[in-house]
Amino acid sequence: MPWLTIQRYGYEKNMNQSAEQTSRDSMGVRRLFKGSPVLCDGAMGTMLYARGVFINRCYDELNLSQPELVREVHAEYLQAGAEVIETNTFGANAFRLEHFGLRDKVREINLAGVRLAREAVNQIREKQASEAFVAGAIGPLGVRLEPLGKVGLDEARAAFAEQIAALVEGGPGVGADLLSIETMTSLTEAEQAVAAAREVAPGVPVIVMVTVDEEGNCLDGASAETAAKRLTATGADAIGCNCSSGPATVLSVIERMRPHTSLPLAAMPNAGIPRAVEGRTIYLTSPEYMASFTRKLVKAGAALVGGCCGTTPSYTRAMRSALRAMDAMETGAQVMESRTTEAPSAPKIAPPPLAQRSKIGSMIAAGKFISMVEIIPPRGINCSQEIDAAARLHQLGVDVINVPDSPRASARMSAQSLCVQIQQHVGVETLLHYTCRDRNVLSIQSDLLGASSIGLKNVLCVTGDPPKLGNYPDATAVFDVDAIGLVNIVRNLNNGLDIGKNSIGESTGFTIAVAANPGVPDIDQEVRRFAYKVEAGAEYAITQPVFDLRVLEEFLRRIEGFRIPVVAGIWPLTSLRNAEFMKNDLRLAMPDSIMARMAKADSPESARAEGIRIAQEMLAEARPMVQGVQVSAPFGKDKYLAASQVLGLAEGVGV
Repeated sequence: MPWLTIQRYGYEKNMNQSAEQTSRDSMGVRRLFKGSPVLCDGAMGTMLYARGVFINRCYDELNLSQPELVREVHAEYLQAGAEVIETNTFGANAFRLEHFGLRDKVREINLAGVRLAREAVNQIREKQASEAFVAGAIGPLGVRLEPLGKVGLDEARAAFAEQIAALVEGGPGVGADLLSIETMTSLTEAEQAVAAAREVAPGVPVIVMVTVDEEGNCLDGASAETAAKRLTATGADAIGCNCSSGPATVLSVIERMRPHTSLPLAAMPNAGIPRAVEGRTIYLTSPEYMASFTRKLVKAGAALVGGCCGTTPSYTRAMRSALRAMDAMETGAQVMESRTTEAPSAPKIAPPPLAQRSKIGSMIAAGKFISMVEIIPPRGINCSQEIDAAARLHQLGVDVINVPDSPRASARMSAQSLCVQIQQHVGVETLLHYTCRDRNVLSIQSDLLGASSIGLKNVLCVTGDPPKLGNYPDATAVFDVDAIGLVNIVRNLNNGLDIGKNSIGESTGFTIAVAANPGVPDIDQEVRRFAYKVEAGAEYAITQPVFDLRVLEEFLRRIEGFRIPVVAGIWPLTSLRNAEFMKNDLRLAMPDSIMARMAKADSPESARAEGIRIAQEMLAEARPMVQGVQVSAPFGKDKYLAASQVLGLAEGVGV
């Protein structure tokens, strides 16, 4: 690759344009860096690949050979609600294009990329009278820079300048409205890219984003904090993180960057880590999950949010809904705040002491060990079997029946209905699972007020499985709040206040439980969220099934500074296949020793017996560490007797 210079590729016209003129022309786009969060589009490559473009093609060249295909992708993102779309030019620099024999088409490909995006924006503006902007996408050069590589810094800067000059050619309304320098693996390379942008297009706004490893550090070893400081010093208009291993990692980086820069932050994560499934590369993070992190990213300080690899217009649509929900809640809060100047908020009502709210509350307050068994609602309207099972368990001494809310996003009788019927017919106390998945904040409040009024006093606040995991994958989700927000709502109701801080007359008197997963791969994120739940008002926690006591011990150690009573989840395995499902599909920590024990079982009966023995051992070892146990029983018609066996309440009863 010969040395590149700015003069060699004829950038004098762009260089001569005054910074003042360019800045004045771009004032319209600069509103993106102020005010409400801005939604950017998602992946271009993912969409093109889904349309049958082989991975070995030069995707940037499609701007010339298949322009309609690229234009259609832009249009889909705009229709989904994106306010900023990126040109299909991520790899359209001299170094990357040379691999495809297209070195001489840098300017042509970039000009075409901007033109296609601009046509899509103009079309949506005419049809929907909505404003959108074009960002010139600039990725890394794909080569190592000095001192580790052969490419000099000035050569790299000239290559970026060549691409940027084409992206902004024609000025405002014709060229790119802003520049997105993204997926930078090296801070040095990012600095050269911004320097080139400032030389070639001095008034055009610039976003620069790094990509990080699972620890949240740049791929050149720099920390997120260092990245924030160095990128701020480049003179960029916004900095941030994109791509990486998914929204949780990017959220962590944004949180780490925020204290070290005054610039707006941009966050555009992948849809998780891709996995190979039957020969196809699949991103398993759902649009609903991404939407829930959209709210978290904005709360952490992100001014621009979007998606990277694996995201599609369905993700953009879900993220748009999340932002609209936030806008609605913020507007409502502002209205309530303005009203408080005329009339103060209603005073809080102290809820009854924990020991007086329910049996669970009294047992927790007294430090007694609680036994719970989970009973799943039926798929139809007849719940006689579930009521009979609850009665048998109650007679054997089980303290509480725990009722999930449409587990695994399946369509079943409402958990609230089954809880009421069990309490009415059996007299045993129930714990109502309540998810955020299906309800907006108004419905949540109505349901909880109703639950309290009919005698349900125990609530487990969970976010809920995305609909795509269930038997109706096309069903939509709401996720106005997650489990942390739900705990806040329940705590307010316990204090006699609705979501608008208006009096509801008296306390709902709930005991508030939350879920915890000690074996989750990202334990730092789990501990951080657990702390937020405790701060929001959680009074005790129930874990996912525990198969490795070391994992439980480590989790309890990590939460020592903000620990609340913990109930351990126990799941008696039924077979080796069941163990494999737990390990691989549900991502629970499963020791090899347990897998080996289940593999030795030579019949379904012996496998079930071994599963019960393992569960009994888990309970015996976990008991000194926790305040209770919840048994989830997966067996057939005798499954609740099997659960009582695990608890030692049905000695001599066969599985």
